[in-house]
Amino acid sequence: MGTGYSQSPDAATAGSAAAAQAIADRNPALLIIYCAVRYDFERLLNAVRAQADADTVIVGCTTAGHVTPGYGDPAEESVVVVALGGPGLEVRAAVGRNVSTRRQEAGAGAAAGVAGLTKDHRAGLLLCDGLLGEQNEVVRGAYSVASALVPLVGGCAGDDMRLRQTHQFFGDRHGVEVLTDAVIGVGLGSDAKLGIGIAHGWHKRGEPMIVTRSEKGRLYELDGAPALDVFLERTGIDRSVLENAEAFQAAAFANPLGLSRRTDEDIRIAHSWDPDDGSLLFLADTPQGALAWVMGAEEDSVVDAGAISCRQAIDALDGAQPVGILAFDCGVRKMVLGPDGVKREIAAMERETAGVPLAGFYSYGEFARTRGARGLHRLTVVTLAIA
Repeated sequence: MGTGYSQSPDAATAGSAAAAQAIADRNPALLIIYCAVRYDFERLLNAVRAQADADTVIVGCTTAGHVTPGYGDPAEESVVVVALGGPGLEVRAAVGRNVSTRRQEAGAGAAAGVAGLTKDHRAGLLLCDGLLGEQNEVVRGAYSVASALVPLVGGCAGDDMRLRQTHQFFGDRHGVEVLTDAVIGVGLGSDAKLGIGIAHGWHKRGEPMIVTRSEKGRLYELDGAPALDVFLERTGIDRSVLENAEAFQAAAFANPLGLSRRTDEDIRIAHSWDPDDGSLLFLADTPQGALAWVMGAEEDSVVDAGAISCRQAIDALDGAQPVGILAFDCGVRKMVLGPDGVKREIAAMERETAGVPLAGFYSYGEFARTRGARGLHRLTVVTLAIA
């Protein structure tokens, strides 16, 4: 695995420089491109694919920033390229389109490459449009093809927190499509172990609440009362934040909800509210009947989550030496931590990985399905270690 990075404002220059660093003397089976939305995608992608081999798979997406140890300022808009290859790696890719109207079917289509893998150790990498909501249904579709035997990891594409439109990339040396409303699936097969890490650093605060009425990503009632009222009361957020959408988002991002799961809490982030009925709006489902808590965290615990996730992924290799780590970190975590906290988080991850190539992006949701049909996370760091 090799990584490359550029903050050049020129798309062709950035793509060429990042690809050259990542590829070096390798023959990549897979190139992954992460970039800011401000770039000219055609010029960027042309510059990258010019350095690809004839059979290189090229995928990627726009992001909310990049996890790139040793490369400049993580707060700046940039391009990251990851090159993966070698005789022990097998790569098969597919795309699911029109996800917003057929989430499960699109997820199944994207996972088609996973079904064709022949190596002993396998994983599915998903890169999905980040503004669709209900991406858990995409996971269900992918799970129906990949089965319980193949873990799924990845992230939802971003647009530098503008929340307008995200883009996904899919193709090869001969051409790369720029898509929206799509999910890219990459089946990774390996002769060596693959390890997954999942951590968030948040903890429960106060007494649990019951989700008494909800529909998909809209939460109407907590404990039988309007969800907005209960949320403000439990968090201590002043109602004055409702006068400004940005003020509400900042307060809500720092006070997420945690839904009870068998092994941990599944975190949800309210991004808006409806003044007519007092409901809260989320980009993911909040199942009716679920137990929910307001979640809290200290900066150190949020910073440490990245390193903990890396350690979990490496430990899952059972002693094998990792050749690289892919990271998917929540864009809201980036906002909560701020520039200094982000630098601390990436530095901690770099220390934990001890010089192993590490690259990833800040996302609008993270995929990590290791059991069951669910696997969409928020405010979480997901890592994939490749041996």
